[in-house]
Amino acid sequence: MKLTTTTQITLDGVVQGNGGATDEDRANGFDRGGWALGKGDADTHAFIKETYARADAFLFGRRTYDLFAASWGAMTEQDSGEWEPVRRALHARPKYVVSKTLGSAQWAGTTVLSDAHAIAGLEEERGGELQVHGSGTLVRWLLANGLVDEMTLIVVPVVVGQGARLFPDNGPDLALDLVESRVDSKGVMTQVYRPAGRPRYAGR
Repeated sequence: MKLTTTTQITLDGVVQGNGGATDEDRANGFDRGGWALGKGDADTHAFIKETYARADAFLFGRRTYDLFAASWGAMTEQDSGEWEPVRRALHARPKYVVSKTLGSAQWAGTTVLSDAHAIAGLEEERGGELQVHGSGTLVRWLLANGLVDEMTLIVVPVVVGQGARLFPDNGPDLALDLVESRVDSKGVMTQVYRPAGRPRYAGR
């Protein structure tokens, strides 16, 4: 199974609190949420919808899963508007959430994985594309363990100056091959990468 990640990210690397409410994620005093609201043009929206529609299954970290279950999980076709392809895919495809504390999941079609190492077995068992959306902590773990086949960054032209970042200050290094790159009319950059081993450094 091909494991892909899609992450909305600021120019300074922040992934925390991108969504629909300023108080969506206030961990560690973060108070600048909602920075992705209204960003991206119709082409970027179409790219996001097409990405969800081609998924064969979804994988989430616990925090992102709770946010998605409370919003997309409760949404009806009448409520979804232009984002119906996203809602439909999320409801129809199998969902996996990595959590040591979630005993059972209320969102239909969800399987709880108590150990992140089970993801490697999941990749071997299933075919198609396993997508991770958001879930910054999980994406960092997946990258560190060499489980990501393709990584999409949707870069919003804003510097928020605080919040959890996708890449840690002192973490594993990774070379990337650029597969696709585009900039929309609102300045949002979509960049698709494939991991390509470790970088080369001068003098080594």
